[in-house]
Amino acid sequence: MKRAIFPGSFDPITLGHYDIIQRGISLFDELIIAIGENADKRYMFSLEERMGFIKEAFRGEKRIRVESYEGLTVDFCKKVGAGFILRGLRNPGDFEFEKAIAHTNRKLSEIETVFLLTASGKSYISSSIVRDVIRHGGDYTGLVPETVRFQGPRS
Repeated sequence: MKRAIFPGSFDPITLGHYDIIQRGISLFDELIIAIGENADKRYMFSLEERMGFIKEAFRGEKRIRVESYEGLTVDFCKKVGAGFILRGLRNPGDFEFEKAIAHTNRKLSEIETVFLLTASGKSYISSSIVRDVIRHGGDYTGLVPETVRFQGPRS
């Protein structure tokens, strides 16, 4: 079985992430959306909210699981039996950053990283941009899946 993880903080999941997940599932038998938790990072959305957004977005897709993890991504891969890490690339800067991580992961394990280019119409979207739009009361709905909804202001 070809199992991959798609790691990220998904704070929140964006249409760029959604695009990579939809296209990535055709490459693997199972795709685990792996929400990394970092105690030093301040998130806009709770872990439960982020997991809920993703689970709802892919409800009915039996080959997608959503889990959280702490620590090294390669250790999580070993724990769940994933031989691949799926990553999305929006621009050349992403490639340079992700290439270094992929080389390090390959040095630490036998896990391969597979890169997909984000669809051109979604390549400008990032979670940090979405959070900024939300903080300033803008209309974020064209940047995220329909499942990303919340009540009240976010700081």
